[in-house]
Amino acid sequence: MTLEQLNQLPDAQAETLMRDCCAAEAWVRGMVGARPFASPEALHGTARALWPSLMESDWLAAFEAHPKIGDIKSLKARYASTEAMASGEQAGASVACETILQRLKDGNDAYFDKFGFIFIVCATGKSAEQMLELLEARLPNERAEEILIAAAEQAKITHLRLDKLL
Repeated sequence: MTLEQLNQLPDAQAETLMRDCCAAEAWVRGMVGARPFASPEALHGTARALWPSLMESDWLAAFEAHPKIGDIKSLKARYASTEAMASGEQAGASVACETILQRLKDGNDAYFDKFGFIFIVCATGKSAEQMLELLEARLPNERAEEILIAAAEQAKITHLRLDKLL
């Protein structure tokens, strides 16, 4: 898709594409409402400007749309619309040994129990072992610190998905 095509889509179609990049409805509406974008840089600039202005509940909605790192079956079953994007993002987890996948699952469970949302990391280019290291390093954080880290990771993911969109 070209930027010109994105700019010309009906709102409902543009919303669907934006939702595939980030599931925070306020962000989706803001992105669609900001069209037309003069350049890919303007598209990314708008995304960067909107993200920090959202409420925590919007961030949590975006987090909720992600499968847990290492949960490839959930990825395929629950998120068919973003499967190509997200499965590539988690390629490192798809080749991990069962021990690492189990530790990722256990770590994700502990993370969710502590913070109330799933572990978010921009997994592109990271092995399962690297994702596990990051998860375990972030578990001792306080919730206020962790939500900011997760939001920054979500922003990275969103920008990668916007690049894939065009």
